[in-house]
Amino acid sequence: MSFELTMLAWTLVLALVQVLLPAVVRNREVGIKYQAGPRDAARPPPGKLCGRLMRAQSNLFETLPIFAIAVLIVHMTGRENALTHYGALAYFVARLVYVPLYAAGVPFVRSLAWLVSVVGIVQILVPII
Repeated sequence: MSFELTMLAWTLVLALVQVLLPAVVRNREVGIKYQAGPRDAARPPPGKLCGRLMRAQSNLFETLPIFAIAVLIVHMTGRENALTHYGALAYFVARLVYVPLYAAGVPFVRSLAWLVSVVGIVQILVPII
């Protein structure tokens, strides 16, 4: 398996973690009874941490399809190279760093991590454009 596909696989693991994190925090906020029930009653708004984790998850899901498709195209066309290798690595590491930065409410550095992830996608796209 190529390095780029490996980074895609690890990013999918990260995506699963980002699905679970807000759910765990939300369980602490409203209780397991509410979460397991039919949720007919109006739900209380998420707390600060849960809201941040939900937004971080949403942010990942905005770029993940582009990253995944770019990696698959590069792999299928056999155009993997050092640029795509480091692009995939940059994307994964930036997305990994982004989660705690967002959860902690760190401005600017969080945006820099997001920018690094986008630059990583661009690096992967260069050989296929």
